[in-house]
Amino acid sequence: MSDTTARAIPDRLESRWTTWLKSWEMLLVGVVVFVFAVNAYASPYFLNAWNLSDATFNFTEKAMIAMAMALLIIAGEIDLSVAAIIALASTLMGLALQYGAGTPELVMIGLGVGLLCGAFNGLLVTGLGLPSIVVTIGTMSLFRGIAYIILGDKAFTGYPADFAFFGQGYVWWVVSFELVLFLFIALIFGVLLHATYFGRMVYAIGNNATGALFSGIRVARVKFILFLLTGLMSGVAAVCLTSRLGSTRPSIAFAWELEVVTMVVLGGVSILGGSGSIPGVVLAALIMGLVTFGFGLANVPGIVMSIFIGMLLIGVIAAPIVWRRLRGESVG
Repeated sequence: MSDTTARAIPDRLESRWTTWLKSWEMLLVGVVVFVFAVNAYASPYFLNAWNLSDATFNFTEKAMIAMAMALLIIAGEIDLSVAAIIALASTLMGLALQYGAGTPELVMIGLGVGLLCGAFNGLLVTGLGLPSIVVTIGTMSLFRGIAYIILGDKAFTGYPADFAFFGQGYVWWVVSFELVLFLFIALIFGVLLHATYFGRMVYAIGNNATGALFSGIRVARVKFILFLLTGLMSGVAAVCLTSRLGSTRPSIAFAWELEVVTMVVLGGVSILGGSGSIPGVVLAALIMGLVTFGFGLANVPGIVMSIFIGMLLIGVIAAPIVWRRLRGESVG
């Protein structure tokens, strides 16, 4: 065996390790460790096992939606109606409860409403060719407006005891059902995006939709499926959130769409489409959950968290553009 052949394998391995160490995901791992250490230093209650378990509720429901949103943004689209879908699904679950619906029916209604809303968004975008940002801003007002018409300033309460398991139950010790569900969903979307032909089509569409179309990819069909998945994940989040709160109000999940998009972009998904990863989104969700929980332990007002999220979103979007300009690269 020649020296060239002998060196080939180590060189490739070194290249992979170097690429991984320089990746955005590795940077996010460092941020997770830093935020965790700061929270542990700032509050003596942070490292309590039950407190850490409670911290997961700050991000799991939003992160479930972020998984599907990541694929949608990679494909060059966006859905800003996800929080309104939660409100509508939760409201219709509460309405069904008034007519005697049990836990199985409530879950099916929540998931079904999410799917129907996602299909409605998908039809408007892929069927009529309307811009997704315009469509979903419209349906954001439409879906939440329907919830307000049904409920007004009232609330639905009295959900069945077994329904509470989805948002309050624990699978083992401090491991909640929501956390297990989130990890399972992350695994499914990770495989779907990174290890299937469908995932390769999503990347291809995001990089060049016209080129993907001429390559034989059914672009409209793929995008419609992504809107369905985003609606379905919003329905899943509606079931978990309604179960955890034990009540429904039309203002439920208000402004969640901002946090979901922030998770996705912070996770390394390009807002212009074509790139991103599920592990990055998982790490971003963990960071936002830890920061939110840390702010809560420090009694920081909620408005400060809103300001932080807004600045974080702007910063994460602007940073790559500023960096490329400093290096003299094109940003067009």
